[in-house]
Amino acid sequence: MQSNWPVPRTLIGVRAGHLNPRPPERLYERDGPCSPPVTSHRRSAAGGAMAEFHVQPQSVRAEEAGVCRFQCQIHGLPEPVISWEKDGRPVDTEDERYTLLPTGVLQITGLRAEDSGVFCCVAHNSAGVKHSAEASLTVSGSQSSVYKEPVILVGPENLTLTVHQTAILECVATGYPRPIVSWSRLDGRPIGVEGIQVLGTGNLMISDVRVQHSGVYVCAANKPGTRVRRTAQGRLVVQAPAEFVQPPQSIARPVGTTAIFTCLAQGEPVPQLTWLKNGQILEPGGHVKLRNNNSTLTIYGISQEDEAIYQCIAENSAGSTQASARLTVLWADGLPGVPGSVRAESLSPTAIQVSWKEPAQNTQDIIGYVLHIRKTADPVEMEYQEAVSKSTLQQVVSDLEPSTSYTFYVKAYTSRGASKPSETAVEMTLGEVPAPPSLFTRVVNSTAVQATWEPSGKLGQHDGFKLYYRKVHSVQFTGPLTFGRNVTQYNITQLDPSLVYEVKVLAFNQHGDGNATMRFVSMKEAMERSVLSPPCDCVKEEQSKTSTTGIIIGIHIGVTCIIFCVLFLMFGYRGRLMMCKNVQDQLATPQVARSAPPDDPSAAHGALALNGVTRLSGDGGGGVAGKTRGDTNELERLFPGPSNGSRPGWGHTTESAVAPCPLDETQMSTLPLDEFSLVEEGETQFRELPAEGGGRDGQQGEG
Repeated sequence: MQSNWPVPRTLIGVRAGHLNPRPPERLYERDGPCSPPVTSHRRSAAGGAMAEFHVQPQSVRAEEAGVCRFQCQIHGLPEPVISWEKDGRPVDTEDERYTLLPTGVLQITGLRAEDSGVFCCVAHNSAGVKHSAEASLTVSGSQSSVYKEPVILVGPENLTLTVHQTAILECVATGYPRPIVSWSRLDGRPIGVEGIQVLGTGNLMISDVRVQHSGVYVCAANKPGTRVRRTAQGRLVVQAPAEFVQPPQSIARPVGTTAIFTCLAQGEPVPQLTWLKNGQILEPGGHVKLRNNNSTLTIYGISQEDEAIYQCIAENSAGSTQASARLTVLWADGLPGVPGSVRAESLSPTAIQVSWKEPAQNTQDIIGYVLHIRKTADPVEMEYQEAVSKSTLQQVVSDLEPSTSYTFYVKAYTSRGASKPSETAVEMTLGEVPAPPSLFTRVVNSTAVQATWEPSGKLGQHDGFKLYYRKVHSVQFTGPLTFGRNVTQYNITQLDPSLVYEVKVLAFNQHGDGNATMRFVSMKEAMERSVLSPPCDCVKEEQSKTSTTGIIIGIHIGVTCIIFCVLFLMFGYRGRLMMCKNVQDQLATPQVARSAPPDDPSAAHGALALNGVTRLSGDGGGGVAGKTRGDTNELERLFPGPSNGSRPGWGHTTESAVAPCPLDETQMSTLPLDEFSLVEEGETQFRELPAEGGGRDGQQGEG
C-alpha cells in the first residue's frame, strides 16, 4: 500500500554529502504547460536531492530575425540535468536556431512569429523532476530592413574552474545585418583548436580545461564588410589542486647529526605547505628550522626525541594532498655519556672560558670534545665549533664581541659517534671601557694651565671624563675632577709658577675607567718661552707668507727681465760691430765718383761720393778749389789717419787704414741723412779716370 507524502518545496538539508532522512519523492504529471504538477504513483530513487531554482526564466519581447535568451539555475545532488519545454512540450533541439547550453541557458536566433509561446525550465536528477516558473516569448513584426548597429546582449562571464572541467563562454549579439561573432585572447596568444567547440552562433566551449587555458577572452561582434565592431570580455581562471613534485623521503641519521626533509608541490594557486610531527603541527624553533616557504625541514643535532613520522601537507583552494616520511635516529652501542656541569665565565670583553666535567659512562673510548658556540640571538645554523683535546675539560673562547650573550654546549666523541649534547650554558662578555682621550695643555698665566681633551672614537662609548693633576715630586694626585660627556676643557688654577706638573685625563663608562692620557707642564719654562716668543699672530703670519710669496715671484720676474736685456744688448753690440767692420772695409779703398753729365745739377754744386753716398755741397760760391779743400778737410775730419803717402787723383786722402770705429759713437752719424742721395756704385778698386772722362777732379781742375 502506497502512502501519500506532501509535495516537497525545499531541500531538507545536506550534511557531509548525505541527506537527512526524508520520505521518497514522487514524479509528477501536469495538466497544462508548466502548470503545478499532479502526483503520480512512481517513486524516485533514494539518495538524491534538489533545491529550488535560484534563477528563473524571464518573459521576453523581441522582433523577428532577432535573438532571444532564457536562463535558469538550480543546485542538486547529483547535479541536475536541465531541459526546456515550450507550451508543455520539449523544445526541438534539432532546430539549429535553438541552442541549449550545459549551463541551463536557452538561446533562440533568427526569431520567427511561430517561436512565440510559453517556456519553462525542467530539472532532472535522481531526486526527481522540478519545473521552473513560466516565461513567455512574444515575437513582433519584422523590421529587418532597418540598419542596426551590432550590440552584444550577453558577453562572457568571469569563471573560476578546476582542471578537467568544461568552460562555457557565452556571447549573444544582435544587429542588422546580422553581426559575425569572433573570439580572441587579450594577451594575443592563440586560442587553439584542441578541445575547443563553438556552440550556436557565437558561444565558446572549452572541454577539459587546463591551467594554460587561463586568461582573458574577448568576444567581438563585427558588422559584415566593415570594421565596425563591439567587444566584451571575461576572465577564465583554471585552478589545479596541489600535487607533489618531490615528496619527503624517509631517512636514518646518527645521533648528533643533521636531518633534512624536502617537500616540493605545485598547483594553481601555489599551494601552502604545513609540516606535522606524529600528527601534530610542527612549530619551528630551537634546532628545528623551516626554509624556502616551508619546503625544507632541517633538524640540527638530532637526538632520540626527534625520531618520528613527519608529514608534509600541500593545500590550495582547489584541493590538498599529503605525504609522510620517517626519521630514524641511529644510536650506536658504547657511545659516551653526556658531558656534565657545563659552566661559562666571562674573562674580558672579548673572551669567555667554558669548562665541563667528563661523562659518567663510556669514557675510555673518548677521543675528544667539540664545543659548540653561537650568539644567543643568532639561529642555530649560525653556530660554530671548536675541537678540544680529551685531556682538557675547559676552553677559552676568544675574539668575541663585547657586551654580547653567547650560548655554549659540549659533545663527547668516540670513533663510533658523538654523545648527546650537554646542557647549554649562557654567558655575556664584559663591557668595554672607553679608549684614552687625546689631551692638550696650554699655560694661561704663571699660575694656571688649560687642559683640553677629545674623546676617541674607538672601543666603548664614554659617559664622562676624569681629570687628575699633581706636582711631579708629589705622590698624591689632586682629583678626580669628574666631567660630563660633553665637557672637553678645564682650567687648573692656583699652581706654583716654579714647578713642573703632571696632568692626566681618562674616560669612563658603566664598565669602568679607561686608560689615562698624561702630559707634563713646566710652569717656569712655559712662561719664559711666552716672554721671549710672543704668541703667534696667525693673521700676520699668513700675511707674511703671502708677502714672501709675492717677493719671490717678483724676483723671478726681475731676473727674467735682466736676462732678456743682457741678451738684447749682446746681440745689439754684435750687430753694430759688424756694421762698423763693413764700413771700414769699404772706406779703406775710396772711389772717385763717375763724372756727372753736363746738365746734372750736382756738377754745378759739387758732390762728395763716399761708397755710393753723395753729399751735396749746398755752398753757393767759393770756387772749385775751395770746394776741393773743404771736401778733403771733411774726409780728414771724418776719417783721420797718418799721412804716409799720397795717391794720384785724391788730394790729401791717405791710403792707410781708417781708425777703429768707437763703440759709443759712430762718425757717420755726423752726416745728416737728408743730405745724402744714392748714386751708382763704382768698381771696388780705385783707378785713374781717362783724360776725356769727366771725373770729379777734372771738374775741379777746370773750375
